Amino acid sequence: MSMPFYVPAEQMMKDKADFARRNIARAKALAALFYADGILICAENPSSTLHKVSEIYDRIAFAGAGKYNEYDRLRIAGVRHADLKGYSFSREDVDAQSLANAYAQMLGDVFTHEIKPMEVEIVVAEVGPDAGGDRLFHIFYDGTVVDEVGFTVLGGEAEAITARLKETYQPGLALEDALRASVAALAGPGRTLEPSEIEAAVLARHNGRRAFRRLTDELTREALAGTHVTIEPEPDAPTAEATPGVSESSPEGSADTDGQPGTTDVPTEGE
Repeated sequence: MSMPFYVPAEQMMKDKADFARRNIARAKALAALFYADGILICAENPSSTLHKVSEIYDRIAFAGAGKYNEYDRLRIAGVRHADLKGYSFSREDVDAQSLANAYAQMLGDVFTHEIKPMEVEIVVAEVGPDAGGDRLFHIFYDGTVVDEVGFTVLGGEAEAITARLKETYQPGLALEDALRASVAALAGPGRTLEPSEIEAAVLARHNGRRAFRRLTDELTREALAGTHVTIEPEPDAPTAEATPGVSESSPEGSADTDGQPGTTDVPTEGE
């Protein structure tokens, strides 16, 4: 009878962490930051149909960087978790903190018990009735949760982008200023991002019950040019994401790539 191959637990955890960090570092980055009327999430993503940023519930958004098929599974699970809780109790009982804790448990369990960890980092954001109620949770591949203040950056070159954003970010920025600061930080010196290469969305207090809105290429272009941008609230209409007990969870609705599910978002994937 042969003896099973033994690997120390410390070495196994280190190998898993190195594997996850190495692949997440190849991903296109995104930044989430507080601005005067809510939370802005801005990502480098040239795809117009596959999104890195999505709505989870009335005033909650989700964003991810890393391996598309893995964080899209997390997005779908979050929609179902929020719908079930809102249906069983009340819409007001669905909050970003409980959702972030659920994600942390899922990622932690996979990291500990599975051979391969998830190659993702995610953000769960919630806009409150005032600035003091805004929440931004950064969840790492191993289930670590960080309650961020001001802004956070996910994906490749996160440290360099964070340093650049620190130089320009201030609390209470207008939407246009916040968008320009995040795009400049994502692009870096000597590089320009076109509006078609940017995916931006906001959780805005004035939008009503469903606070999530995407910024079109036209609105993004106006904001980057310094023009004041007004996002018109849409009437509250029942949708899968906002209707208790129903999930709008089409796997093709979010992405990190140019339409190749199951691959990391590296330059060869069109990002």
